[in-house]
Amino acid sequence: MCGIAGIVANRQVNQALYNSLLVLQHRGQDAAGIVTYDHDRFYQRKANGLVRDVFHSRHMERLKGTMGIAHVRYPTAGSSSSAEAQPLYVNSPFGISLGHNGNLVNSEQLKKELFREDRRHLNTESDSEILLNVLAHELANQQTMQPRPEDIFAAVRGVHRRCRGAYAVVAMIADSGIVAFRDTYGIRPLVYGVRESRHGMEFMVASESAALDALDFSLLRDVYPGEAVFIDMGGKIYTQQCSQDSLHSPCIFEYVYFARPDSAIEDIFVQKARMRMGQRLARKIAREWPDHDIDVVMPIPDTSRTAAIEIAHLLDIKYREGFIKNRYIGRTFIMPGNTLRKKSVRQKLNPIRLEFNRKNVLLIDDSIVRGTTSREIVQMARDAGARKVYFASASPPIRHQNIYGIDMPVRNELIAFNKDVGEIEQEISADRLFYQDLDDLVEAVRKGNSALKKFDTSMFDGDYITGVEEGYFESLETLRNDRSRQEREKEYTSIDLHDSG
Repeated sequence: MCGIAGIVANRQVNQALYNSLLVLQHRGQDAAGIVTYDHDRFYQRKANGLVRDVFHSRHMERLKGTMGIAHVRYPTAGSSSSAEAQPLYVNSPFGISLGHNGNLVNSEQLKKELFREDRRHLNTESDSEILLNVLAHELANQQTMQPRPEDIFAAVRGVHRRCRGAYAVVAMIADSGIVAFRDTYGIRPLVYGVRESRHGMEFMVASESAALDALDFSLLRDVYPGEAVFIDMGGKIYTQQCSQDSLHSPCIFEYVYFARPDSAIEDIFVQKARMRMGQRLARKIAREWPDHDIDVVMPIPDTSRTAAIEIAHLLDIKYREGFIKNRYIGRTFIMPGNTLRKKSVRQKLNPIRLEFNRKNVLLIDDSIVRGTTSREIVQMARDAGARKVYFASASPPIRHQNIYGIDMPVRNELIAFNKDVGEIEQEISADRLFYQDLDDLVEAVRKGNSALKKFDTSMFDGDYITGVEEGYFESLETLRNDRSRQEREKEYTSIDLHDSG
């Protein structure tokens, strides 16, 4: 999962892009980057680390220009090397810089095509570099010295024909403008908005509307599945549907976990969706366990707090904050390596013993992925004096890998793979475990926008809307298992050809 942003303005955009990345930091903590354009030159700074650590005053001063794009990353396909930090750059045609959120499922086929047919060289294992080169080749095929909006839209149509998977993209073309587009299913989010200044209209695209809010841009709408939005350097905006086969199917896990609660995606307020998740889960608990002995409901901060408040209210049980979160520790779900995740749980959360002492506690989390975090938290509650520890997940059991940009582990690392709820309950050492039903999750989200008929729920039901080629999961498991990732990081060496330092 990554976060992207792009701005075309009438003033320097370096600080605005930096601020947008701070808002999107939750979407990726591995690397950050900004590329701006000014007087026929790209200016770039990118490196591994948090936004606040990657950019210093000397870097910001070099990022000149009134147009730019930005990216925060955590690794899915490829490695976490700084060579794969984005935005990525290719010099032909025109000069293009690109940031990508998502994951291609036909990257191996595209690699071969790019080498054998397009004569393009790839310098990393990143599928984002593949997507960049496909876009560049399709734009070169337009055979123009200065790309017009129709040339850019034709290139995006070429991307849609060739690329399969999830992709929300923002790309900057030298001396032209910024183009943003989504895959034909709209799996990954992308919105755009406008801000009026004394010099004219300014436009911004971003992964989430919260980034627009923070910079005083007014949200116009989501970029439609298969659509491209082009903003030229003069501040004129063009839009075109570039696919005839689009089928709206946004990722439901954005509402469960990834998106900020103050964002709106597909006209659905994330905060309201999480409230409805809590309400439906509360009804399930009341239905299946009417004579419960729960003394207190506690969230595992932060994402589950909204659902937990609703559960406590509907079950008429006290709501308490039982864990204090260290906000200087990253999101453990997106940390590479099981050992690091386990260690970080204890550093990240500290129980308030008074709230646990001799109580039957119902802990609420947004989801259970590997189970490592859940098991540690249940034990922390017991160590703090809880008499019984019950656990509830606002999402259904995650039994399948995610192939659309969320780094779900190999199947045998998923705690729910080939296990029923009773077995998972024992694995995390809970006295009782509840999961949200998939139908309830879908309805909780859909209620915010009844026009949405389908969501990507593949991690819960194994239904992959793009289709999956034979052997894909086997190669994916080789890439994603923790051991091979750690070995790859030790052996990986590369030269970052474009970093401005």
